[in-house]
Order: sequence, then structure tokens, then C-alpha cells
Amino acid sequence: MTPGQKLACLISILAIACFSTWKVQDWRYDGRLARQAAEFQSDLGLISAIAAKQARDDTDKRLALEQLLAGQDQQHSRELSDVQRNQARLRDQLATADVRLSVLLAEDPTGGCNVPATPGAAGVVHAARRAQLDPAHAQRIVAITDAGDQGLIALRACQAYVRTVAPGVLSTP
Repeated sequence: MTPGQKLACLISILAIACFSTWKVQDWRYDGRLARQAAEFQSDLGLISAIAAKQARDDTDKRLALEQLLAGQDQQHSRELSDVQRNQARLRDQLATADVRLSVLLAEDPTGGCNVPATPGAAGVVHAARRAQLDPAHAQRIVAITDAGDQGLIALRACQAYVRTVAPGVLSTP
């Protein structure tokens, strides 16, 4: 064998060895990459399942909160309509003189207050002098108390909303 043939044979053997080594490495890496891809898919599936469960839990919490707030809103509306109905009935009774508003007169012997009191056969407070209010003034007083009642109901509704949405923000009275 000539030195050129020996060199060609050596190069061929080296090429075959390199190719064989490369092919063996390719098989090993393919197996390792396949395992990593399977593990990645498994992890990705687990993460997706956890995220989906978290989303369902959050949706359930939101729906429960919305139902609770809707119930509170209905209660607020019912309270408000009851107060408005009672105030309207009181205004009607004052307008038709079915009911008269009166105030207790302070008994001040030095003050000389000579407001005439209307004597009544029946009364809740015994031996106290009372003065009846003009129906127009009584209507204004009822309107003021009506606005105050509506404001208090709205305040309670707002406080209930805040307590529901952000527990611990407002202290319970």
C-alpha cells in the first residue's frame, strides 16, 4: 500500500469514526431532548390546570360577591322605599290635619314665654305644656327629616358595600 492509499484509508476511517460518533451523540441527544420535551409538556399542563383552577376560583368569588352586593342593594332599595312611603303618608296626614305636630314648651318661670298651648284630653306627656306647629312648618320639618333619613340609609348602604368589598377597612360600630 502506498502512502497515499494509507492516508486515504486513514481519512476514511476517521470520517467513519466521526460520523459514527456524531450519529451516536445524535441518538443520545434526541432521547434526552424527547424526555425534556415530555417533562416540559407535563409541567406546562400542570401550570395550565392550576391557572384554570385559580381563574375558576376567582370567578366564583366574584359571582358570590356580586350576589351579595345585589342582595344588599335590594335591601337598601327596600329600606329607602319604606322610608319614602312612611314620609309620604306622614305628609298626607299633616296636609289633611289627621296628625298635628307639636313641641314641648320649656317651663321657664323667669323666661316669660307666653306661647299658647292647646289643651288636649289625651296626651303622652302628662302635665307638660305643648304648642302645635303650623302645618306648613310641619311639612318642612318632615321634608328635612326625610332628606336626613335618606342620607342615613345611603350612608349605611355605602358602609355595607365597603365592608363587603374591602373587609377590615371600616370598623364595625
